[in-house]
Amino acid sequence: FKQKTAYEIPKRDWSSDVCSSDLGLGNPGREYDGTRHNVGFRVLDALAARHGVAFQPAKFNAEQGRWREADVLLVKPLTFMNLSGEAVGAACRYYKVELPDLLIVTDDVNLPLGRLRARGTGSEGGHNGLRSIAEHMGTAYSRLRVGVGRGDDRRDLADHVLARFESEERPAIDQAIVRAADAVEMWVADGLDRMMNLFNREQDN
Repeated sequence: FKQKTAYEIPKRDWSSDVCSSDLGLGNPGREYDGTRHNVGFRVLDALAARHGVAFQPAKFNAEQGRWREADVLLVKPLTFMNLSGEAVGAACRYYKVELPDLLIVTDDVNLPLGRLRARGTGSEGGHNGLRSIAEHMGTAYSRLRVGVGRGDDRRDLADHVLARFESEERPAIDQAIVRAADAVEMWVADGLDRMMNLFNREQDN
């Protein structure tokens, strides 16, 4: 069963050895399911459900699924967050993905809960997964950040991002996951500028 996509996705030929790649960051293992740090994985799961994509073990340290109609590779690194760059670099080399064709989806404690922010480049903003990617790939790639909130400043940040959402937070993050999947579809169909113009502006209104 495929859910209706929010945007018309152009059909392309997967036989090409060059494709786009959408990577969601997170930590592997059931103990991390539903944590703030695994929002990127949840966005990819939402996309996979919409488009009938099944994740399989990759030849590098990750799970991957082929979104064939759009010629896009969905990738979940299995290196743990702090070493995400190893899997991202391996995926891009193996599939010959150029940085302009790479989108990273990740959590962001510096954004309010549920807020989306798309950028074409930038710093890691204190995010260890993005720092690892910068070390392996540089920073000239697109990223979609999903706000998970900072919570109590007195709480250790590592404990915060490895914690699950409170019951009162779940409706907001569930909605953000849906909107983030919509944003990725727009990136595929219409490009980064269109995604930024719509989803960044939407959050500012």
